[in-house]
Amino acid sequence: MFVNKAKDLLGINARNSLYLSRSSGKAKAIVHSKYATKILLRDNDIATAEIYGILGTGEDVNDFDWQNLDKNFVIKPTNGYAGTGVVAFREKTADGVWIDMLGKKWDLADLKLHCDDILSGQYSIHGLNHNVIIEERIPIHPKLLKYSYKGTPDIRVIVFNSVPVMAMLRLPTEESGGRANVTQGAIAVGIDIATGITTYAVAHKSNAIRYLPGTKKKLNGIIIPEWDRMLETAVTASNAAELNFAGVDLFIHKEKGPMVVELNAAPGLTIQAANRAGLRRRLERVEDLSIQNPKHGVKVAQALFASDFASKIKNRADFPVVSLQEEVIVWGDDKQKIETTAFLNTGRFSSAISKKLAQELGLIDVDDLLWFQSEQEEGKVPVVEVKFKIKEQVVKTTMIVSNKLNSKKNKIEIGRQDLKNFIIRFDEE
Repeated sequence: MFVNKAKDLLGINARNSLYLSRSSGKAKAIVHSKYATKILLRDNDIATAEIYGILGTGEDVNDFDWQNLDKNFVIKPTNGYAGTGVVAFREKTADGVWIDMLGKKWDLADLKLHCDDILSGQYSIHGLNHNVIIEERIPIHPKLLKYSYKGTPDIRVIVFNSVPVMAMLRLPTEESGGRANVTQGAIAVGIDIATGITTYAVAHKSNAIRYLPGTKKKLNGIIIPEWDRMLETAVTASNAAELNFAGVDLFIHKEKGPMVVELNAAPGLTIQAANRAGLRRRLERVEDLSIQNPKHGVKVAQALFASDFASKIKNRADFPVVSLQEEVIVWGDDKQKIETTAFLNTGRFSSAISKKLAQELGLIDVDDLLWFQSEQEEGKVPVVEVKFKIKEQVVKTTMIVSNKLNSKKNKIEIGRQDLKNFIIRFDEE
């Protein structure tokens, strides 16, 4: 298990008492039903798998046009749990037998019997209406094909207050029966919110692993396609469902892009182990922010929660040596740039830029502000995105806008969060 500050971690009791109550009972009821969720997504023009049929009775099962299903479909319960009852099919043979993703053969009687089991409530833990959904199977994205056993991997994104605060890739395994469900044995792989690149991985919810079981394929460094669009889709879906706190599960279709699988009002917490980071601290950091739209929520997340994984695996010998004062180039709006001197202030965490310089660079635009932050001596100050170059290294970061720096020699102070990839020499003024 990863080591982290206890106060940063979110436990089940805290999740239930502090965050689940933020969403209405109506919203929770909708996402408990896969069918109601599908309707919600469709009505809000959010991409999801196409529904071929909803079966609510034995008569519906008998009347359904099964022979029209030739390949790439899924049978699942409308209110199932932990992936149980879900069977994905890849093809239909010439003699009328369907082949599932594990290679098992099903005849028509087998399909109908499985549907009857779903209708009886065998795979459900809540609700009285145990309906069957038959829907499109989303094929595995080519970029993820070599990491998945039989089934389609998915991405879980935790969204809170319209900000995607944490994400993981779930890889189906032989143990999980080809399902992307961690409870069933799928592998959970953390994803850096800023880049969409995988970082750490766990099996059986907490056992740290580096390689795909039985192979020498590294689980870190996988690039998730269409990452920003993936995060925006997750926020859009949670907002459509009016879930203030949600787990959004998505597939990546090669042509269609991100597609929402389902929404969860009470997502599990294995995602913390997969990212080696505490969820509670992240939730607290975005709780009071005013988020304008999904794009803004993604920008805030990527500014706040960028992983330092890359710096941990980089050779320290490659890090540039810097003094306490360094010449920097700062880019502003419309690609204008200014050369100035920055002070490397290890006493502060966040970097800061003077208000006058920020205005000169065109960085203080109400629509472009990320958020406001309380500073001890200056009260609430804006936070803006800044790109600067120091020692041939380009850094993209967030900086507070400071009035105090207007009167100082150095109009920029670089804090610890932006000095991870540098070695500081303290023997110079």
